[in-house]
Amino acid sequence: MDLEPPADTNLRSPQRALIELRMAHADLDSLIDRAVELAPADDLALRRLKKRRLLLRDQIAQLQVELDPPEPA
Repeated sequence: MDLEPPADTNLRSPQRALIELRMAHADLDSLIDRAVELAPADDLALRRLKKRRLLLRDQIAQLQVELDPPEPA
C-alpha cells in the first residue's frame, strides 16, 4: 500500500501557489521601482504594472483567507 501522495500534488498545493504569487508580487515591485527611476515618462506601462500588482495582491489575500479562515467572534 502506497501512502505517499503523488509527486505533482505538492506542485499545485495552495501553499505553493501562495509562495509563487508573493514572488511574482515582489518581482513586480522591483520592476515598478526600476521603471519609475529609468523611464518616468511611460505612464501607461507603469499603470499596467501597478494594476497587475494590485491583482496579485488581491489573489494573495484571497488565498490567505482560504488557507487560514478568520476565527469566529
